[in-house]
Amino acid sequence: MTTHPSHVRDAARAAESPQRAEEIRAADRAHVFHSWSAQRHIDPLPVAGGKGSYFWDHEGRSYLDLASQFVNLNIGHGHPAVIAAVERQARQLCTVAPSFASEPRGTAARMIVDLAPGDLNRVFFTNGGAESNEHAVRMARLATGRPKILAAYRSYHGATATTINLTGDPRRWPSDNGSAGVVHFFGPFLYRSPFHATTEREECQRALDHLESTIVMEGPSTIAALIIEPVVGTGGVIVPPEGYLAGVRELCDEHGILLIADEVMTGFGRTGSWFAVDNWGVQPDLLTFAKGVNSGYVPLGGVLISERVAVIFDDKPYPGGLTYSGHPLACAAAVATMEAMAAEGMVEHAAWLGEHVLGPGLRELADRHPSVGEVRGLGVMWALELVRDRGSREMLVPYAAAPADAEPVNQVMAACRKRGVWPFATANRIHVVPPCNLSEAEAREGLAALDEALSVADAYTD
Repeated sequence: MTTHPSHVRDAARAAESPQRAEEIRAADRAHVFHSWSAQRHIDPLPVAGGKGSYFWDHEGRSYLDLASQFVNLNIGHGHPAVIAAVERQARQLCTVAPSFASEPRGTAARMIVDLAPGDLNRVFFTNGGAESNEHAVRMARLATGRPKILAAYRSYHGATATTINLTGDPRRWPSDNGSAGVVHFFGPFLYRSPFHATTEREECQRALDHLESTIVMEGPSTIAALIIEPVVGTGGVIVPPEGYLAGVRELCDEHGILLIADEVMTGFGRTGSWFAVDNWGVQPDLLTFAKGVNSGYVPLGGVLISERVAVIFDDKPYPGGLTYSGHPLACAAAVATMEAMAAEGMVEHAAWLGEHVLGPGLRELADRHPSVGEVRGLGVMWALELVRDRGSREMLVPYAAAPADAEPVNQVMAACRKRGVWPFATANRIHVVPPCNLSEAEAREGLAALDEALSVADAYTD
């Protein structure tokens, strides 16, 4: 069992109340309808509290949060500066219609623009990532007068009507009506290359050639935008090869296609830069964000808009809006989050942690465990690709696995939780996506627990 810091153990013991846990669980199971779940087959853990990189339940157990909850808690649980900012704003003005101007909204927009690349000078605020992508696509279609959107197969962009069709992974299938104007393409992924490439350079060029062929065959004049996660998130933490994003930008420019960077997961420090596109010096026409902008303390998302797109709506109304666009409490949390991240050097720390601790540590685990086929990542965004056989690269659980077939990864997660560590699991992968301010000691604690838990996956290898 992993030994957590004394203040975490004390907080967990103070919250210990098995009866309270059962009351919360009963209310949840009786009345809450959970996303992405067969309702009779889930048993959500009642959470009592959290601080920094840890959270705890009502039965006195604490967990190192290597999932950042839903890959959004970039500054960790309970940051005092953000809590104080929300409290101050609540006393001053809890809510205001989006048709008014407000100090927290304007300040948050200015700070986000200052961090953004190039001429992304306007912000349309939403309540989360799916809404951000939904509106970015609407803006692109209105700006170009074209209907189609290109999106990668290995992608997740949200679960609204438009964004679930943008999504490339199997979560799209039950909701895909085939009429959303979305065309999917293969992005680069050397480990499971659809292009039979043997090097990153080959994979990059062949992926760009494939994308260009897709554009030509679909008709460039019909394509409004291409949406892409600069680093693929729940689709596998796939870091693009050098030159790929620049090549995508060139193809978009050549054919008058707008480039949308979906930075809902990668923005605000996750990859060791404020925005993932900064790692490759690429500027999109639209950039979507949510999650890390205020670590989910109050729901917030948005679209960063380039001058090229924004000017179109100078005299023509934009036909879209949200009641809670730029909510004062959410924007106050965003301002405090960005200030804290800058003051405490969290983005730089995330880059250092990935380069010197998480990356090397996870690769050492791969050397010891035959179930780890590949380690991928950047900053505080990493994935372990679990396989049954390194030679054949057969997945530990199959693509689009039925619940029963996912049992091997479920058992690995159970082994992690038993050791007081909670990473993120999806498909045949374990994702290590902790807060940006995870300490070196906490990172090594998590690595040690993963080392033990991976023996469960090893038992399934050939």
